[in-house]
Amino acid sequence: MHYLALVSLIWAFSFGLIGNRLAGLDSFFVAAARLGIAGLLFLPFLRLSVIPVGAGLRLAACGAIQFGLMYIGYMKAFLFLPSHLVALFSVLTPLYIVIIHDLRSRRFHPNYLKVALLSILGAAIIEARSGSGGDIWLGFALMQVAGLAFAFGQVYYRDWKQMNPRVPAYQIFAWLYLGGFLATLIASLVFADWGKVTPTSAQTIVIIYLGIIASGLGFYLWNKGATLCRPGTLAAFNNAVVPLAMACSLFVFGEISELTLPALVRLLLGSLCIIGAILLAEKTRSES
Repeated sequence: MHYLALVSLIWAFSFGLIGNRLAGLDSFFVAAARLGIAGLLFLPFLRLSVIPVGAGLRLAACGAIQFGLMYIGYMKAFLFLPSHLVALFSVLTPLYIVIIHDLRSRRFHPNYLKVALLSILGAAIIEARSGSGGDIWLGFALMQVAGLAFAFGQVYYRDWKQMNPRVPAYQIFAWLYLGGFLATLIASLVFADWGKVTPTSAQTIVIIYLGIIASGLGFYLWNKGATLCRPGTLAAFNNAVVPLAMACSLFVFGEISELTLPALVRLLLGSLCIIGAILLAEKTRSES
């Protein structure tokens, strides 16, 4: 559990760093660079002999979804949302973890549909009269794609590791980064605006930090923590980063100054709706 707590603190600052320090850089390039650096960090520890190649390729596919697809949606969302809303709209990831786990166990509760509608209501309240048109909805949708991808990867890796407890995680984790890097590299080659790939020295330092600490060590420790706890605990810790990240973005990076009083009220009311959706999901899970 302490692995999840530590990474939550690390990730809390990542939202603000990306939204406020990497503004203007192509999101596909940043995603590929982060995962490329993370992969290089673990490549020296990779041992091809500890698992069959087929198992390694399945882990790479898991990484392509959990890290690659997640980063594609997550990084693109910053084009449409301030970082505190990116953090807020990631709040449904725990719900996706529970749903994916239940579906893999051939269970599903209809209350989850109510949870989805309540969370959409929360986003609608935040968007109301904001003047941003469809930007918030597009950002919201991108974050749900990212959340689903990240949730699937956590559940899949947790199940795989519990079936292979004797395989040292650090000797196979490069497979996941390889899959994530290839997914984002392909996306960047196809969609990136290479005219925007001119990072300043300060932005380069931020990307290196995000690649080594937030992505490299962060994902490794997070997935390690995921294998040591129950799905419910994992879901709860996915939410722990949200208030921390919102506080960092609003107060450390100064986004609070950009909000008018009506916008702040809408943010609070919308946040309450989304938090209510999660509480309903928790109640549904405890009754199941």
